Amino acid sequence: ALAMPGRAVLAVPARLRRRLLALAVMAGLLFALYMLVLRDVGLVAVDKVAVSGLTGKDAGRAATALEGAARESTTLHVDHAAIDDVAARFPTIESVEVEARFPKGMRLTVTEQRPAAMLVVGARRIPVAGDGSVLTGLPVKASLPEVKIKAGEVPSKQLTPGGTLEAVRVAGGAPAALTPTLQDVARRGAKGWVVQIEDGPLLIFGPAAEVAEKWAAATRVLADRDAAGADYIDLRIPGRPAAGGLGVQTMEPVAPAGSEDGATPALPGQNAGARPALPSQRGGATPPLPGQGAGATPPLPGQGSTSPSAPAEGQQP
Repeated sequence: ALAMPGRAVLAVPARLRRRLLALAVMAGLLFALYMLVLRDVGLVAVDKVAVSGLTGKDAGRAATALEGAARESTTLHVDHAAIDDVAARFPTIESVEVEARFPKGMRLTVTEQRPAAMLVVGARRIPVAGDGSVLTGLPVKASLPEVKIKAGEVPSKQLTPGGTLEAVRVAGGAPAALTPTLQDVARRGAKGWVVQIEDGPLLIFGPAAEVAEKWAAATRVLADRDAAGADYIDLRIPGRPAAGGLGVQTMEPVAPAGSEDGATPALPGQNAGARPALPSQRGGATPPLPGQGAGATPPLPGQGSTSPSAPAEGQQP
């Protein structure tokens, strides 16, 4: 049984084996010819390029540069590295999607960086992305949180490591829907980085670490009706954020999403985790009846008061 495969091979006529071998060699040669010659011939060279998605003052220069890189390719052999290298020269470009259109066309769809904050240097206002890319010339339609910096601290393309980059990363982690409501990002002593929401609470981030987790916690607290009117939300421990400065009391920390902690929130003046006391149980004593001292046992029907301070009838004091 083990010799059957070998016998089956030997059963193939020698003439047929030679033909199969010749076909395999020919297929290899054709593939090599395609890879080395045909995919780069003029018949499939790109000469029609469409670029979309660019805005701002550098849009014209960026489009021209991308078109030049695309024309170095063919529709059968797209040089993605060359196109990406050109895109990297423009901080406003986040990515480029390439679509080859046989035989001689190519479409480039540009995705621009999303502004996360506005650098403020005196009267200058410069948008910047969450990764620190300086987006000079990119039009900004929505409101952005401000990060105030000193003159001379704005590079032409990318923020260097330091406080300004940390502030921008904090702002860049905000959900897109919240970004227009953020006023500014600043560092305040022991609180670390803080973000002020317009007509809303102060978000206390502490260090610029676990930014995504802290924004997720902030979103949960802001969606909680019990947090309405809070002056601040402390996010320094993202797993247990706390809202404070409410009109009545400070909120207990909000459990993370998906938490199974079913503890009843504490009432004002009550220890966390304790059950609310019934009216007859508060303080551990039975409430006194009118005219009866605190802690005394109420008399049974037909039984008079036995207060020790009043002598019984007929007894000398």
